Amino acid sequence: MKTQVCIIGAGPAGLLLGHLLRAEGVDCVVLERRSPEYVLSRIRAGVLENITVSLMERLGLDARLKAEGLPHAGFNLADGERLIRIDMEELTGQHVVVYGQTEVTKDLMDASAERGLEVIYEADEVALHDVESEAPYVTYRKGEELQRVDCRFVVGCDGFYGPSRKAIPEKVGQNYELVYPFGWLGMLSDVPPCNHELIYANHARGFALASMRSPTRSRYYIDVPLSDRVEKWSDDRLWDELAIRLGPEAAANMTRGPSLEKSIAPLRSFVFAPMRHGSLMLCGDAAHIVPPTGAKGLNLAASDVHYAAEALTGFFKSSDNDAIAAYSDKALSRVWKSERFSWSLTKLMHRFPEDGPFERAMQVAELDYIASSRAAQTSIAENYVGLPV
Repeated sequence: MKTQVCIIGAGPAGLLLGHLLRAEGVDCVVLERRSPEYVLSRIRAGVLENITVSLMERLGLDARLKAEGLPHAGFNLADGERLIRIDMEELTGQHVVVYGQTEVTKDLMDASAERGLEVIYEADEVALHDVESEAPYVTYRKGEELQRVDCRFVVGCDGFYGPSRKAIPEKVGQNYELVYPFGWLGMLSDVPPCNHELIYANHARGFALASMRSPTRSRYYIDVPLSDRVEKWSDDRLWDELAIRLGPEAAANMTRGPSLEKSIAPLRSFVFAPMRHGSLMLCGDAAHIVPPTGAKGLNLAASDVHYAAEALTGFFKSSDNDAIAAYSDKALSRVWKSERFSWSLTKLMHRFPEDGPFERAMQVAELDYIASSRAAQTSIAENYVGLPV
């Protein structure tokens, strides 16, 4: 098979890039190791910045997003006794939209056939070859047969554990990584949210987050040691802990119900640089991971895709090599700013095992400053709604 761009990974980043390229007349194919059902079964966050919403609008795939998405004008920081509301709309003139990442993926997936985007699922043993040349190719196994895709560019949208980043020689790239000493225990439940906006809580017993997928489906989190196991947390125990950590106001409005899903996700901050090597470009989790505090993961992937689609379209339509050469620096500039925000919000809202009285006093002082300073709230709001691309 021959194509102009081979995209590895059919999550939201890979599918979004594929649709943007096809809309500009660029030939591409998407390879995905898993089945469509498995891809849609992955539970992820769903707070969308303007960049993600605008790309879906540009593609004309935003009908369900507009009908079912929940615009949020603000969010809350809690310290066990009070809620500090960050009014994003008043401070920045912008808002975010709560719409599950799974729903974004489904919208992109459902439109693939009619838009002429070829997606090959259950493509096993994907391997990248000759990425330093102008004629790279990708091999994969489909059933018993080994297949080959010849292309001009390969774009890795295959996540932290995929093969794309590993195709870049160690001497070329550098890893920047911070692994956090806790994970997030998440629970999905068909109950109304305890607040119409998200609550990030810093409590003596640990962090908690109250979020939602819809007016009738809630998503809650607490931080737990990495050694913890989901089996230790019954629904009742988790609800009790959430009520304590989120504070009395949220607890009073909390509706309890059975969990649909529970899991523990480790937290890390990770950046790989550069995000391009030869004819290979990286997007999303293949190049960077952020802790979920601040909801930047999917949105960073969307901004990567925006830059990559712009560069690739310019190359194939106008023989513009400069945009390709500039891709990594442009993407990383926004990545590092988002990493900074996610790291700082994680530090502010979590109790770290190594922290003592001084570190705790700094958290209290910072929350007091945020509560009383419009400038501090504006800075947080600007980062939360998403920095310009």
